Amino acid sequence: MAVIFPDHPNLTGGFAPLQMESDTASLRIEGEIPLDLNGSFYRNGPNPQFAPRGDYHWFGGDGMIHAFHIENGNVSHLNRWARTIKWKMENEAGESLFAIFNPTQNDPRVADVTTNGVANTNIVWHGGKLLALVESNAPFELDPISLESKGSWTFGDKLKGPMTAHPKMDPETGEMLFFGYNAEGMISEKMSFHVVDKDGNLTRSEFFDAPYAAMVHDFITTKDHVIFPIMPLTGSMERAMRGAPVYAWEPEKGSHIGIMPRSGTAADIRWFKGDPAYVFHPMNAHTEGDKVICDVCEYEEAPFFPHADGSKPDPRKSSARLKRWTFDLAGTTDDYGVETLDDATSEFPRLDDRFTGLKYRHGYFACNTVADPVSRGYNALAHIDHDTGTIKRYEMPGEFASSEPVFVPRNSNSAEGEGYLVANVYDATTDNSHLMILDAENIEQGPIGKAMLDHRVPFGFHGNWRPL
Repeated sequence: MAVIFPDHPNLTGGFAPLQMESDTASLRIEGEIPLDLNGSFYRNGPNPQFAPRGDYHWFGGDGMIHAFHIENGNVSHLNRWARTIKWKMENEAGESLFAIFNPTQNDPRVADVTTNGVANTNIVWHGGKLLALVESNAPFELDPISLESKGSWTFGDKLKGPMTAHPKMDPETGEMLFFGYNAEGMISEKMSFHVVDKDGNLTRSEFFDAPYAAMVHDFITTKDHVIFPIMPLTGSMERAMRGAPVYAWEPEKGSHIGIMPRSGTAADIRWFKGDPAYVFHPMNAHTEGDKVICDVCEYEEAPFFPHADGSKPDPRKSSARLKRWTFDLAGTTDDYGVETLDDATSEFPRLDDRFTGLKYRHGYFACNTVADPVSRGYNALAHIDHDTGTIKRYEMPGEFASSEPVFVPRNSNSAEGEGYLVANVYDATTDNSHLMILDAENIEQGPIGKAMLDHRVPFGFHGNWRPL
């Protein structure tokens, strides 16, 4: 029998799961939705169907996708759970059966069940398929209009092991590049790297060993290189089996950044070493001669996870800052430079995706300009001009929280940065959300238009745009 959700910080307020699926043909509009903004904005995030079994972690909730279909100034909305193996079995049982990280806490009825993940982290459009992603499993396909679940997609059974939730789309070739960690199953140092062509065919796969087993949430690519950040949020099944955290912070292992030439193989990876730090999300990277330059949101210490001894993370070290890493491939040392680009607490960096892996000028990110926002989220969006160093922000009161800003060009021929930012905004005073459209070149002027919902879109992770 289903039980009430516990009073957990990631199950209340803007994090509280939405216990319904809905369809709205035409949302109420404030301002104007630009007539040249036509397509679908998808947003994914954890939305547990039932109260958790064992300890809850935000990263483990069932995936729920929100779709905003926009055409000729009209915005429709629908949301659907990804009907994974886990979701279906729990829906039939009427209660949670699977623990978040520790399989020893699973219900005995599912002791021998292999799931296909929770599909809760990102959602991308590539090769004519809409794929919901979680880094522990293969992609999960949905219909791009109705969000009907189609099931796991393994590229014609060619994909072996998991796929990151953060593939990179090469704007010149149309290829999708991605990696997987724990590539041998459970917890291991083994990692994979894959390439899918523009038509969705898996064309390259290879495997290598990282310096240690870690949670590797994202990676970075340039036209010429692939960058694998191995940072000391370590994984250990031995810890889990004795009741300790599967993933924990071990700063003594330091950071190891592997750089592989795209024209080479995993055998050509060169490892650089740095101080302990953690990065969930990079903004972009590019290669300039012998230099590889990466812009990332870097934490001094990984948030959300305990230290290996079970102690809690230091909140003073658990806020990210936008930083630039510089690697000298012609150098004789294994260190790299780190420069702070902005002092604000920031996350969810994005760019004009047509410049992924290339030298670029414009970047966008969510940030906080108030010390303790009522919403418990990011109250501002920022635009950084890397050519001038100028940062512009659109700030909201602390009861509002914005999601990751997604850039949409005005048209396929628009100059870099000429277009719109699309984001969900949660209002803690009404417990409702709205879709916000900003002019990407003038974000400080505030929204051009809003599409208003009569319920919240729970705090989630990532979204992307599919043009008509």
